[in-house]
Amino acid sequence: MAINYDKLMSLKATGQEFSYGDRETMLYALGIGFGRDPLDEKELPFVYEKNLKTVPTLATVIAWGAGAIGDSGINYAMVVHGEQRLKLYRPLPVAAKIVADSRVVGAWDKGEGKGAIIVTETDLTEKGGDKLCTLTSTIFARGDGGFGGPREGAPEPHKLPDREPDMSIDAETKPDQALLYRLSGDRNPLHSDPEFAKAVGFPKPILHGLCTYGTCCRAIISGALDYDPTKITGFDVRFSSPVFPGDTVTVDLWKEKGLISFRARVKERDVVVINNGKCTLKD
Repeated sequence: MAINYDKLMSLKATGQEFSYGDRETMLYALGIGFGRDPLDEKELPFVYEKNLKTVPTLATVIAWGAGAIGDSGINYAMVVHGEQRLKLYRPLPVAAKIVADSRVVGAWDKGEGKGAIIVTETDLTEKGGDKLCTLTSTIFARGDGGFGGPREGAPEPHKLPDREPDMSIDAETKPDQALLYRLSGDRNPLHSDPEFAKAVGFPKPILHGLCTYGTCCRAIISGALDYDPTKITGFDVRFSSPVFPGDTVTVDLWKEKGLISFRARVKERDVVVINNGKCTLKD
């Protein structure tokens, strides 16, 4: 069944309620690699309830399952996560009841055999309070080109500076990283079941793209922001290649006024896994 453009663009889901506590906040931080050294006084506040800090990219899991795309004709077997963007209106609380409002904001047709780009937005608001953040997710539907939608106007990725990085930070992942991260919401067997991973073309389970996303945020917080996550007001990336648990993710940074541009590559294979990264900073 082909994508029905008008139906797709009308899809939305409002008033979805979720909640999380300090347990989920600490579990997420552990899942992206904080707390490896339990005596590190700078990392301990991310994984211990005393003076607990939230990682901005926690926003991607606190309303896991929220979304607007349902029966739209998309072939989900051919879908990959293309881009993830995050805009924060204030630092995330360590625990909250939240309301998620999601909608489809764009769909672009790359042509028959070339796939489709679909963008959704989700606003997360503290129940009875103010908006916390907006998540923008882009998926690439590889099997759905030629549905008759617009060809031009898809969001352009952030452009990295044309010079050598100002610094590079190695962020190790552990062989069991995906097994820990999946407890924050995404239990896709691609990240845990060796037989399933081989059946879909991988030699072993891969790390969640959003775990790599969070790992990049960890690297920037620890290596460039002196462990102050409240400096981050936005975090945007384009996914380009998978990471295997145990890989070392090297994050290359370019410091500019009000933002840090970045990309990430697997050190052992020299493969870029996240590109066009943009970390927006508080004034």
